[in-house]
Amino acid sequence: MPPTVAVVGGGISGLAACYHLARGPRPPKVLLLEASARLGGWLQSTRTADGAVFEHGPRGIRPAGAVGADTLRMVSELGLEGDVLPVPGDHPASRNRFLYAGGALHKLPSGLGGLLRPVPPFSRALLWSGVRDLLAPAGTEPDESVHAFARRRFGQEVADIAVDSLCRGVFAGDCRALSVRSCFPALFEAERHRRSVLLGLALGSGKERGAESGLSRRARAERWSQWSLRGGMESLAEALAAFLRPRGVELRCHAPLRRLRRHHDGRWQLTLADGTVTANHVISALPAAALAEVLPAEAEPLAQELRRIPAVSVAVVNLQYKGVTLPVTGFGHLVPSSEDASLLGIVYDSVAFPQHDGTGAASMRLTAMLGGAWFQQSFGDPVAATPALLLQRAQAAVREQLGLEPAPTRSIVRVHQACIPQYTLGHWQRTERIGRFLAEQRLPLSLVGASYAGVSVNDCIASAKAAVGRLLGRPR
Repeated sequence: MPPTVAVVGGGISGLAACYHLARGPRPPKVLLLEASARLGGWLQSTRTADGAVFEHGPRGIRPAGAVGADTLRMVSELGLEGDVLPVPGDHPASRNRFLYAGGALHKLPSGLGGLLRPVPPFSRALLWSGVRDLLAPAGTEPDESVHAFARRRFGQEVADIAVDSLCRGVFAGDCRALSVRSCFPALFEAERHRRSVLLGLALGSGKERGAESGLSRRARAERWSQWSLRGGMESLAEALAAFLRPRGVELRCHAPLRRLRRHHDGRWQLTLADGTVTANHVISALPAAALAEVLPAEAEPLAQELRRIPAVSVAVVNLQYKGVTLPVTGFGHLVPSSEDASLLGIVYDSVAFPQHDGTGAASMRLTAMLGGAWFQQSFGDPVAATPALLLQRAQAAVREQLGLEPAPTRSIVRVHQACIPQYTLGHWQRTERIGRFLAEQRLPLSLVGASYAGVSVNDCIASAKAAVGRLLGRPR
């Protein structure tokens, strides 16, 4: 009888783990357990009657690198190639990104001209930050905050404005607390190996390209900055579920894991609300803190490490306006914490993906991202934050920063509690200790998902693929 693998957590990481398990030459029996009523985790899209799509989670995936190529190959194999909406390199959403600082919108410099002269909000030409990086000695610490790293390599202003905003956009986090080694490993490695970040990035590490599909070749030829799907990002989760069911993978919703115990024969007993299941191996796609709560007493050292991986909450406010024009055109704008800590940024969804605007009168879709590491201080407890307060804050930001006066014709407010893990200083040591504990105790347990080695959709899919490869003894 084939062994049983239980995958816990039905977000993109859990679904991707099931996908790679089911595609093996001798697939095990696979059972997916999801606590909520739906699969897809943070991939959440609302589709309206008039064909508009509103994303409440990730709204576009980057095609770059080996992980980007792997995701595109999966998309092709799922039969979604015809649904891909690319944003090519010459598109305004690829070329134009903005910062809101000093009460005004500023286009981030691109091209040589933008580097040679001072471009607000920066007081001097960014070329000097590049020169500083080429001349600065390499760091010697095993880890450093992203802010300290950027300040040392590129100067105070780049750290305070550009890097601060970038960390808010990617991690909804505070660059003074986040680890450069874990959040931006390419920058950390570039400095280690080439002494200069810019030089290291320019020369590359030589190991980037994954197994290519027709789709990823097209993405490279057309220089896509990102892509989405016609039905929204949630259709990726739906396609995975549709792929898995006929292949005998059991997908169970409303099945929260209460407890994980080891049998004397080495197998796992998983206690659910309505009984127990037994599995030879467990793949956890739960957030680190959630896994810590269900582990057996003998795994307390592991639980302690998992509890040290925090996560922040983000309010996502989707807004649709009729008959308005943006003052600028591009992907969106970020806001440094010194300007307004409560507002992370605003994405101009209709610019990148006008296909999601629907068939009604010309509309403009925007998404305001609120809170993150500043949620508590800005809005109080995420559990109790009222949608009315968050909507009011988002509308005020759109009015102040983009000059859109009318009330939106449609708005949706979602508070995602503890949705983005924070790789704080020393995260690399925590993940090393976690790996060591699993190996030493020979626990038939794999950890995948955003809590460990990358928070993007691509990273989550890659972590699932790597874990399944190790489990089935396949090369990655």
